[in-house]
Amino acid sequence: MTIITKGANTPVPAGLLRVAVCRRKAAGAPAVEVSALLLDAVGKVRGDADLVFHSQPVHPSGAVRHIGTGDSGEQLAQWLELDLPRVEPAVQRVLIAASCDDGTFGAVPGLAAQTVAPDGTIVVHYEVTDASTETAFVLGEFYRRDGQWKFRAVGQGYDTGLAGLATDFGIVVAEPRVSRGPVVNPGVTKVAEPPAGAIPAPAAAAAPTGPAGPAAPTAPITPAAPTAPITPAAQGSGGGRALGPFGPEFRPWSRSGRGSREIAARLPAGPVIVEAEHEGEGLFGIDVLDADKQPDRLVHNTVRSPYRGRSLAVAPEGCRLRLRVEAQGAWKVTVLPVSAARPIAPGETVSGSGPEVLRWDGPAGELRGWFDGGRNSQLFCVDALDPGHLTALHEGRLLFNEMGRVDKTVPLSRGPVFVTVKDGEGAWRLKALPIPVLTTTAAPADGVYQGRRDAVVTLVNPWPGRPALLEYDIRGAGRQAHTVTQLDEYGDSDGEWMNGTRHGRRGSHLLFARGQERCTLEIRGTSKWRLRVRPVEEAPLLKGPVEGTGSTLLRYQGPPTLLRLFRTTEEAGYLVAHAMNPPRGQSALVADTDTRRRPVVGPVWVDPEGLCCVRVQAGDGVGWRVEPVPLDEAPVIGGRVRRVAGKGFGVVRHTGPETEMLVTHDYGPLSNLIPLIELDENLFPVRRVARSLGHHRIPAGFLQVRGLGEWELERRG
Repeated sequence: MTIITKGANTPVPAGLLRVAVCRRKAAGAPAVEVSALLLDAVGKVRGDADLVFHSQPVHPSGAVRHIGTGDSGEQLAQWLELDLPRVEPAVQRVLIAASCDDGTFGAVPGLAAQTVAPDGTIVVHYEVTDASTETAFVLGEFYRRDGQWKFRAVGQGYDTGLAGLATDFGIVVAEPRVSRGPVVNPGVTKVAEPPAGAIPAPAAAAAPTGPAGPAAPTAPITPAAPTAPITPAAQGSGGGRALGPFGPEFRPWSRSGRGSREIAARLPAGPVIVEAEHEGEGLFGIDVLDADKQPDRLVHNTVRSPYRGRSLAVAPEGCRLRLRVEAQGAWKVTVLPVSAARPIAPGETVSGSGPEVLRWDGPAGELRGWFDGGRNSQLFCVDALDPGHLTALHEGRLLFNEMGRVDKTVPLSRGPVFVTVKDGEGAWRLKALPIPVLTTTAAPADGVYQGRRDAVVTLVNPWPGRPALLEYDIRGAGRQAHTVTQLDEYGDSDGEWMNGTRHGRRGSHLLFARGQERCTLEIRGTSKWRLRVRPVEEAPLLKGPVEGTGSTLLRYQGPPTLLRLFRTTEEAGYLVAHAMNPPRGQSALVADTDTRRRPVVGPVWVDPEGLCCVRVQAGDGVGWRVEPVPLDEAPVIGGRVRRVAGKGFGVVRHTGPETEMLVTHDYGPLSNLIPLIELDENLFPVRRVARSLGHHRIPAGFLQVRGLGEWELERRG
């Protein structure tokens, strides 16, 4: 946290920020109203919409919002939200101002401005120490300087209230009624020269003045979540209790306490968000009660500590919303309008832990969800609700209903749609994307396709009817590994084809395995990518030992054989080999390894009518060595040999007739699993003859053992 004094400035993160204008609770202290003014290069607003305050809570750009009042028990705060990347280029400064209608700022104790990051970290704190007779105050300003955003502590007061302050920056203000804040004349903006006394444009960082700085501030008051834009028809009087586009609009209602008790809120009838925070141990639950004070709907239920979550409920007509809190320790309950739902922006990832209420306003698309499984592989349940069904919560469409770890993509209808995470007591992430628009792409003369960021690209086969070699270089965006998914002719996913963890950033792959004319790929999580289509004959030929790093496609010309695979580095990444036989496009697992440098052996299937390719699949930095092995090196069981043993993947030849064998395997938690695969004369897997320990009928011929630890086959007959 950075504490600054009047005149000083400091850089701030160029992202989503919340600004609290705080004051201590004190009997008789005047109320404070907070506003923001968006100024252009000459220090003026461009129109009345550039003033954001409680009666005009959202700027048309969505970059600045007034999101309500917080109460921590000892402090009060009014909150603004600034989405700095969305601030229009014409706006150079965002002023944070406050006004008193029934007193002066000299009577406001502990006046301060705090800028808070999304994770609750206080970025910068400025305390006003010299207020006296002012009725309006510019506490600070966010401004652009050399490609970044900074905050400057201004501390300039006005004796003419918010109306006088607004007039100085170009807004014509009508005479106030008995309401709080100015009444703005629609469409009338002053464009006169800047008056004397206006706040100057930002200068270079000034040296702090006065004492070393104020005492460390108290923890920030937890704000309401970002509110959605309110249409003009939704704005009204009556304390903000107007009808919004999705339900009633009202000031957030909050109660805090300890232990179990009933609480009641008098709210407009309709859908609401119930936000809960709990610090104690043990079970924490909140029920909505019916008219007979009986449980009607469970909105929160957890044993996690600490806990914070949001759920939907319905405030009844003609009576209070009654909630029963079952808890040990301290808790806080806040009821918010549904317009406070957390927005999902196209292409951005939202994350959380526990219940949440989100809103999607984009076109029809798809929603990808990740869930870490929580404790003991818990349930991840996500619903979608149309705005017209917010009072019938049971009519939601189920998007996710999975146990344990989740990495899945589901369809998402056109917005507005409310997406509710109902169960998910572990870390989760959601990313919404419009449906990709597929376009036909001409084959480049050099076979090179390249681009930046996520894309959908159609690769054209220069040799229709034949396979090709694909060389790729894909740079991931951030820490998350990239993914490459094949799409069919309708844009639907055919499943993940490659990813950065298992295939690495650079390597080669088999493309057009069935001789297709084209192949459409969706590339995600990238900053830059390059694909090159080459003749498959240019893949290296596997005739003897071959060493390499990362993923590589090799050609094999010869009879069915065995292949030995092992690591040559200490890198603990993914390493596996497949035999691929175009034009059928069939693939068979050759061998898989664990993190140790123990060699494993598997079968290379060869179709007499096709081309055989061996795909070594490895992560970045994983070194490997492969070499063909004669078939007669496979261990034999049959005749006088009644027992054969090994470790990891292997191939066994059974020379006797079909008979019963005892299969054993020892690999910790997977000791009961050991797939035993029958191979045909071309070493292609035919069927699974065993998958667990015990006695099994084993046919004659070659068998592939897909073990991870020590295994043994013993003939019983």
